[in-house]
This record gives sequence, C-alpha cells and structure tokens, in this order.
Amino acid sequence: MVYLTRVEHFNAAHKLYNGSWTRERNEEVFGKCANENWHGHNYELHVTVKGNPDAETGFIYDVKKLSILINTAVIEKLDHKNLNLDVDFMKGKMCSTENLVLAIWHELELNLPSGVHLHGIQLYETPRIYVEYYGEPEA
Repeated sequence: MVYLTRVEHFNAAHKLYNGSWTRERNEEVFGKCANENWHGHNYELHVTVKGNPDAETGFIYDVKKLSILINTAVIEKLDHKNLNLDVDFMKGKMCSTENLVLAIWHELELNLPSGVHLHGIQLYETPRIYVEYYGEPEA
C-alpha cells in the first residue's frame, strides 16, 4: 500500500459560540475564539489517499487531479469564507477544527472516484495546532 499526500491552503473566519449559553459562559469556555467580530486562520490541509500504483502510470491517483478535486469539493467552498455563515456543509455545527475536519472528510469522500481511498486528513489551524482524522467510526 502506498500513501500520497497533497497539501492545500485556505483562509477562513469563524467563531466558537454556543447559542444556548450566555455570553459569559461562551467567553469562559472559548475565550477570544468567541469574539463577536469573528477571528481568522490560515489553514493548511493535508489530504492523504492510499492504494496500489497503476501498472501503466505508476500513480495511485494523478496528483494534479487530486488537487483539482480537493479545490473543487472543499477549498473553493472554504477559502475567504465565514465558516459559521457561508459554508453549507458547516451549517448547524459548532465550527471547531475537529468538526471541520469531519465535514471535509465527508465532502472529499463524496467526490473521490472509484478506487481512490482516503487514508487520513490533517488540518492545521495554526502551525502548532492541528487535528487528524482517519475515518474511524464516530462515537
């Protein structure tokens, strides 16, 4: 089994805010991330697919096609957007990085061609904070 990773980048704003809590409770739990005026991140997305190389091309999947797929299915929907307001697949969800990586996985899985399998996604919110998801069943 061979693993191929493509790295993409997007910028987006969001806020962490639970509407059923008071403003004070939101600020206590989420701190600056509950800012009424939002805040932004320069996200870095690592998408890893797995498979066996094709006998004729040597590819698991053409990396240019993988980039186009990631950009069409995910990046164009996220880049320079407000995750809370503008992104259809984040509607009704807390816009944490953990929930965002689950939603990205789902969007990519829906758009991958037959025979191409997601292995994992790493989503960097900052250079020191990132989440990973490998498609394990949700609890």
